[in-house]
Amino acid sequence: MTTYSSSSMDSFINNNLAIEWLKRLKDNGYRLTTPRRAVVKTIANSDHVLNPFEVFELASNDYPGLGLVTVYRTLDKLEELNLIQRVHQPSGCQSFVVTHPGHQHIIICEHCGRVDFFREDPEGINLLMKEVGGDSGFDITNHWLQLFGVCKDCQGR
Repeated sequence: MTTYSSSSMDSFINNNLAIEWLKRLKDNGYRLTTPRRAVVKTIANSDHVLNPFEVFELASNDYPGLGLVTVYRTLDKLEELNLIQRVHQPSGCQSFVVTHPGHQHIIICEHCGRVDFFREDPEGINLLMKEVGGDSGFDITNHWLQLFGVCKDCQGR
């Protein structure tokens, strides 16, 4: 596999987020191979949830020799570095999306996979956690909220 210097990295990927991710990977001891760069570019440039096979198909446009194992390994490394987060789909298929700073929740279009982030009303979620905790006997310490629906673009189709 081929690796490139940081100067050629800029010409391969013209995206600040992807460049930042590649730097983080390198700083954590991971090799910056061409296939890995193609995977990073693909997911960093997406505003939709992508499952590993979708990443594979899209990244193969940049690197036709890409292997599915490389996709899975790169996704694992990006998730380990908190650069992407796993999204659980109603179909059971796990997908990934770019992590956003701060505590936010996800709303995903069931038709096109577009992702938007939102912040909840802290008072409302705290009340819900207290109620659910009281009913279940759990001491709820954290939460993760994903909503699914149909985005405005898909509603108009």
